[in-house]
Amino acid sequence: MAVLESQIARSSVDRAWEIYYRLRPQIETPDNIGKLILLDLDSGDYEIAEDELGFAASASLRERHPAADVFALRIGYEVSASFSGSMERLSD
Repeated sequence: MAVLESQIARSSVDRAWEIYYRLRPQIETPDNIGKLILLDLDSGDYEIAEDELGFAASASLRERHPAADVFALRIGYEVSASFSGSMERLSD
């Protein structure tokens, strides 16, 4: 069971990055760097959060797609959060 759950999680991560890289040219702007992007993994629709936690953006996305499988990434970064205090930017 754990192997299947791990495969499903890996598939979700891969799908999120696939959507992100497709959207990257239009979302990775100076004003958006560091903001959360919430992605619906099924439809490819997204919302960019104006707040740090993305609650409003998530709610807006779920209004349009009630059964959305939502995944959050931080625009321009490899991780959404860091416990060590440093976050590395994505390379071109």
